[in-house]
Amino acid sequence: MTTAPTPQPPDPRPAPAAVAGTGFHPHLPDHPAEEGSPRLRLHHIRADALDGDTTQTGGMRRFAAISGRTVGSEKLWMGQTHVAPATASADHHHGASETAIHVISGNPVFVFADDSDGEQREIRLHAAPGDYIFVPPFVPHREENPDPDHEAVVVIARSTQEAIVVNLPTLYVLHEDDRTS
Repeated sequence: MTTAPTPQPPDPRPAPAAVAGTGFHPHLPDHPAEEGSPRLRLHHIRADALDGDTTQTGGMRRFAAISGRTVGSEKLWMGQTHVAPATASADHHHGASETAIHVISGNPVFVFADDSDGEQREIRLHAAPGDYIFVPPFVPHREENPDPDHEAVVVIARSTQEAIVVNLPTLYVLHEDDRTS
């Protein structure tokens, strides 16, 4: 008969202090941020205080929560996008930024063109609340909300402190010389 190991009491010694350049945070500087810096404190952005002064794409509304402007972030942008009922956004991409999307409500459809097998075809990813979507840098896409009565709401995180949005005339795979147009 096998017996379970006897539980050990917690170690009463305090955990060692984090040292810059070691452990889980080797990227942190070995000096604190300047006094008065927004990087010395946590920021609470209430749902009713999101910033609508962002780059927009037809058919959707973007709202910033975490950005360089709102909290002083240096490497991250996070906010919400709302797509109205029975609406499709314009085609666009997000430059060099990686984008992670989490569906909060509705059933948005994410559309992109795929030519990985040599033949271009439209791919439609049908999402539901709780799903995640990853959009690589420079990939043209659009969001659609087929629901005739309810808007779709998603939370977005980007790998840049501002929301890069490049609106496009059409949905197509970009070549190197097309990325900044």
